Amino acid sequence: MAQMTVISGVSRRRRWSEAERRAILALVSEPGAVVADVARRADVSTSLIYKWRQEERAAASAVTGFAPAVLVEGPVDSAPGAAPRLDDPAITIEFKACRVRIGASASVPLVTAVLRALR
Repeated sequence: MAQMTVISGVSRRRRWSEAERRAILALVSEPGAVVADVARRADVSTSLIYKWRQEERAAASAVTGFAPAVLVEGPVDSAPGAAPRLDDPAITIEFKACRVRIGASASVPLVTAVLRALR
């Protein structure tokens, strides 16, 4: 006669609801928050928090087509030797290796070409 074993009970993996994920990501995004500390308190792996954050950013950029922007107050550093004209409206974009300040009068094709070149 054949024997069958039925395993019942909770799953081996914990399922996080969307509300729980958002609450944990909100705690991580607070100023001065440390991912490891938040993960320990919430009993979740740090790598899972990073994964959720990456998925959230990817979903946001897929919907809008833009990367999230952060407003930084204070004077903007310019390239060495260039005289900054702070009275002109502009946007500053920071990449890992450089910073680009684009004036309001710049043409769309020029801005597109510069950003593609720096990507």
